[in-house]
Amino acid sequence: MTNKLYEPPVTDQVAIVTGAGQGIGRGIALRLAQDGMNVVVADLKIAPAQQVVDEILALGRKAIAFKIDVTKEEERQQLLATTVRELGRLDVLVNNAGINMYCAPLDVTEAHWDAILNVNTKAMWFLCQAALKIMIEQKQGRIVNLASAAGKMASTLYHPVYNVSKAGVIALTKTFAQAVAPHRIRVNCVCPGIIDTAMGDQVAAEFARLSGKTAEQILSERTARVPMGIPGTPDEVADVVSFLVGPDSRFMTGQAINVTGGMVTY
Repeated sequence: MTNKLYEPPVTDQVAIVTGAGQGIGRGIALRLAQDGMNVVVADLKIAPAQQVVDEILALGRKAIAFKIDVTKEEERQQLLATTVRELGRLDVLVNNAGINMYCAPLDVTEAHWDAILNVNTKAMWFLCQAALKIMIEQKQGRIVNLASAAGKMASTLYHPVYNVSKAGVIALTKTFAQAVAPHRIRVNCVCPGIIDTAMGDQVAAEFARLSGKTAEQILSERTARVPMGIPGTPDEVADVVSFLVGPDSRFMTGQAINVTGGMVTY
């Protein structure tokens, strides 16, 4: 007799990826499609979302572009309803949508705080909550939340509220994982470090503005913090997400997995 858990392969399952119009989100959406999943590409901007949909359709999978402001409860509900109506089910939610703003800790305003926490943490909490109700009824499902190395090590003082928001993502992931583990539903998060994306370029530009250095100096200094000596890529983050939503991670929940080239080891 064995107690080994079983999860089926992901072929023909359905995933939602938020913030999927570019960068890490795009990489995740394409990887899940390559794994055999049908994907809802959700993003604040519909044009790049549709471009990702076209790439997924070319892979022979089904895909839908959905314009969403994740801070709006009615739009979150519409996203879930559209997914189930058009694709028949919801197996995976990847919460990737997020924003950043830059300033010193003593200059943070309440408006700055609210803007980041509302997108990065509050919206994620309530999208997880709504999706989990569907998954419990289906008796299966997986969620992966995008946190950050910043949530573990407060990686810079130039985006202090972002640090707080991503620590919150790790905490909400562990909380939901414990709550739904008896239902055999898994909730994990990924903590990327320095990743080569347009947002990474924006980070360098903003840090340069605040520090008086050049963007090139900032990029060099950031990369020097990575023991492996190079920034990561969206595909390398997507590989880990693919593992966490697939059957090979079936006995893993409540984890915060680093993708940092050795920069974070806990």
